[in-house]
Amino acid sequence: MISPVTHPATDSHVTGNRLYDLIVELFPICRSITGNGVRQSLQILQQHIPLTVHEVASGTQVFDWTVPKEWNIRDAYIKNAKGEKIVDFKNSTLHVLNYSTPVHKKMSFAELKLHLFTLPSQPSLIPYRTSYYTENWGFCLSHNQYLAMTEEEEYEVCIDSSLENGHLTYGEYLITGETPDEVLISCHICHPSLCNDNLSGISIATLLAKELSSLSLRYSYRFLFIPGTIGSITWLALHEQSAFNIKHGLVTTLLGNQGNFTYKRSRRGNTEIDQVVEFLLTNTGKEHTIIDFFPYGYDERQYCSPGFNLPVGCLMRTPHGQFPEYHTSADNLDFVQAPYLQEAFSLFWTIIQTLEHNRTYLNLAPKCEPQLGKRGLYKAISGEADSKSREMAMLWLLNMSDGEHSLLDIASKSAIEVETLKKVADVLVQHQLLQQLP
Repeated sequence: MISPVTHPATDSHVTGNRLYDLIVELFPICRSITGNGVRQSLQILQQHIPLTVHEVASGTQVFDWTVPKEWNIRDAYIKNAKGEKIVDFKNSTLHVLNYSTPVHKKMSFAELKLHLFTLPSQPSLIPYRTSYYTENWGFCLSHNQYLAMTEEEEYEVCIDSSLENGHLTYGEYLITGETPDEVLISCHICHPSLCNDNLSGISIATLLAKELSSLSLRYSYRFLFIPGTIGSITWLALHEQSAFNIKHGLVTTLLGNQGNFTYKRSRRGNTEIDQVVEFLLTNTGKEHTIIDFFPYGYDERQYCSPGFNLPVGCLMRTPHGQFPEYHTSADNLDFVQAPYLQEAFSLFWTIIQTLEHNRTYLNLAPKCEPQLGKRGLYKAISGEADSKSREMAMLWLLNMSDGEHSLLDIASKSAIEVETLKKVADVLVQHQLLQQLP
């Protein structure tokens, strides 16, 4: 079994609080696939990590797509005949159909209701709705608010927004390791005030980047903070060749609630990142779900499109659409909690450490067991709290290091932690009994 690697970031509830506090700071901002909300959010993240912010002009062709016009919003409301605001964007960023075109006029309820979106089955909640690629305007409100409106009344409608040529904005941070081979951590940054989807993924990715930046690493790590779908398509179109440096990848989302972990495999289904995540989840002893790739969901479907077919999976808790708070005002600061964020961060940290440690070795004395005592190898590991485990690790490593079995393979058979196997393998390399393969 592999346990989380000890690290200052995972030692206490402090990490969960740090993750939650970042969510609190980002929560009020109205984000979309473009616009100042994304820029403001990235500026906050730059206080934690040295993000590079990229701007891609509207109209840029990215494969079969075109970077859309930039959307910004300043205010929005519906007033009744008394001049009272019965729907107010300043109370919730969800109140406006995301990407609404500007409008300011008075109209009957019969005309207005064609532009109102509610959830009759959840009458107290505000839905999250968008109209990115079809120009429209509208308001999202609770069904209870809708029922309080009357057919006879005239309403003043105002959406103070702009939709014009501008830019798509995304953030990127590359931590350079010993090799150009990359681990991708990707999260979508386009949702407004929704905590689980996806402020939880943003906060975990940010803290992972911050903690990794101070370490000596085997892999290089690329963190992308991008608008969903069009962001990953844009990044891939602009980095078509270098994208193949990505050897392992995870899309981070839906990580702050109490649901069990769910892992969606890469399109290939048997890559190293698939094996690592599945092995770790299995050995937690907790309920979890492994699902095969399907071409719907988050940005993994772009990274795994057949022209790229990158080894990128998606790690989440309860999948999208499978919890009642999804895409509603109930996905708020009460729905996500620090302990669940902490647990998710620890899992990601262990995945990364396992990738870093997972190497393949060749036994340089493969005919029968070498005599370990005369080399002082038992003495070298004596006194360790887990010396018995390390003795068994030596035997497993010497037997299984045939150039075909990785440390993860050996851990799967021996129930010895990858971290322990790596430490013992380093000792055996020093004594010229093992050779680390490229």
